[in-house]
Amino acid sequence: MAPNLNIRHSCYWCIQILKWIPVVFIVTIIMWSYYAYVLQLCLFTVDNVVEKVLYLIVYHVLFAMFTWSYWQTIFTEIGRVPKTFQLTPMDVEKLEKEENEENQRRILDRVSRDLPVMCQTAARGARYCEKCCHIKPDRSHHCSACGTCVLKMDHHCPWVNNCVAFTNYKFFVLFLGYSLLYCLFVAATTVQYFIKFWRNELTEPGRFHILFLFFMAIMFAISLASLFCYHCYLVSVNRTTLESFRAPIFHTGPDKDGFNLGHYNNFIAVFGENKNHWFLPLLPSTSCAIGDGISFPQRMIAEDQDDLLIGRQRWVDDGELEGVQIPEGSSRPSAIPRCNSNDPV
Repeated sequence: MAPNLNIRHSCYWCIQILKWIPVVFIVTIIMWSYYAYVLQLCLFTVDNVVEKVLYLIVYHVLFAMFTWSYWQTIFTEIGRVPKTFQLTPMDVEKLEKEENEENQRRILDRVSRDLPVMCQTAARGARYCEKCCHIKPDRSHHCSACGTCVLKMDHHCPWVNNCVAFTNYKFFVLFLGYSLLYCLFVAATTVQYFIKFWRNELTEPGRFHILFLFFMAIMFAISLASLFCYHCYLVSVNRTTLESFRAPIFHTGPDKDGFNLGHYNNFIAVFGENKNHWFLPLLPSTSCAIGDGISFPQRMIAEDQDDLLIGRQRWVDDGELEGVQIPEGSSRPSAIPRCNSNDPV
């Protein structure tokens, strides 16, 4: 048994090391781009002093915000499911021994009765993770790469070796935005030297660094632009990547817009209410997303009471929430609670 345990332990650490290869690749590209831009372009190629100073100032501001956001996305701890959602050993044993699906659903419904969960399975039962042995909070999913359930999971990103989820989604969006600006700025300020290169007017030893820097900036900008625009759209509709592929199921049925509170409320749900911190990748303790990652305000459906419209349903607009029951643990979209806190299974 001991040799097998040692082999497993060694394999585990090998896998953990391999997971950092994409991050090391990105960091290497960033370090090379800094060398190529600051030394080869600004210090050795640009002759105009004013142009050189302006390039260096703007570049370092974008570089700082870009790398800061990337760091926060990588090293921010993912949100884990609280122990209150954990099944007791007795309930787990009953669930595993029970073969009847209806009885299994009853066990899970009993356990989840007092928990702030609104989302259900397709069979209208409580969402349960067999690997973690707990009820899944709304919008949480099990990540096979992280080996645990993650609060408001968007996706697992190998380029940051972390899950993009409730605790670091703001940092991820800022990382995409600042890295796009970084690439566009580098491309815009090197294009004239790229043209000079093809005209044989650029004779400095570092001209090939400038050439490849321009190509790399354009290539990354194209890929980042589509990804950034997509996540801006997801923020605007308060939806995760997983929810865009598989709509969350409520008691009224599947609904991709179940958490859509309007563009402004959707924005502050990710970036927080402090406008001074919206575009700064600050730690969650000082500028966190709204809520706790467990329960979320929802766009409610109310039955129309008009006799002529009996049996029909209408969406409740942002200003029509009076009298509508809000799930326990959540609040109205206009006053969402402030901060106090690879594959879905």
